Amino acid sequence: MRFAAIADIHGNCAALEAVLADIAAHGIATDSIVNLGDCLSGPLEAGRTADLLLSLDLVSVRGNHDRYLIEHEAGNMHAWEADAFRQLTPAHLDWLRSLPFSRVWRDAVFLCHAVPKHDHTYWLEEVKPDGAVCLKPLVEIERLADGISQSLILCGHSHLPRAVRLPDGRLIVNPGSVGCPAYDDDTPYYRRVEAGSPMASYAICERQSGVWSVTFRLVNYDHMSQSRLAAANGRPAWEAGLATGWLG
Repeated sequence: MRFAAIADIHGNCAALEAVLADIAAHGIATDSIVNLGDCLSGPLEAGRTADLLLSLDLVSVRGNHDRYLIEHEAGNMHAWEADAFRQLTPAHLDWLRSLPFSRVWRDAVFLCHAVPKHDHTYWLEEVKPDGAVCLKPLVEIERLADGISQSLILCGHSHLPRAVRLPDGRLIVNPGSVGCPAYDDDTPYYRRVEAGSPMASYAICERQSGVWSVTFRLVNYDHMSQSRLAAANGRPAWEAGLATGWLG
């Protein structure tokens, strides 16, 4: 069994197109791609990204930013959602509403955006009071996997590519972010999350003789076009992150 996992596209259609081309070049068909959510929010090309995702009909789950787009009132949205919402059609929003919170795929892989019970909690990382983002203690990572029997568990949300193997052999994988390599947030503490590269990230997962392996892929694309678009839309943090993978 071999497939690709993508997450956190955030309306970056150019990055998504590059990742899809790289996936195809590795001989992986569209029906063997899973999407872990946060598809559209951001100051880029939400509508174009939504059109592409609807045409692909990927196996997908809903992220917290996807939820914000369908739960928050149009005049009371976070900046990321407000930027995207103006580009979306009723069909795009209906698609977001149709996405499940989590799912089991092919009886072998558990999919969620963040953690099994919340869509806004890092699974593999913790945020320190000084803003440092660190690998979470193994016991806490393992506790979040209670009740999940699948040998491969996929999550996104932090935008950081990472894999953690649990003591019982289960593997938890975050493929990183397709379209947003750097951002800041203030909950529970202010932090800057920076991939350090503007490349689009995804993962290829493969099971052989019952054992999973993972290959992280970083894909070049015309990231400066997206940085300029963010600048034109008045989002300097996005401009910097898309240009360099750092917030400056």
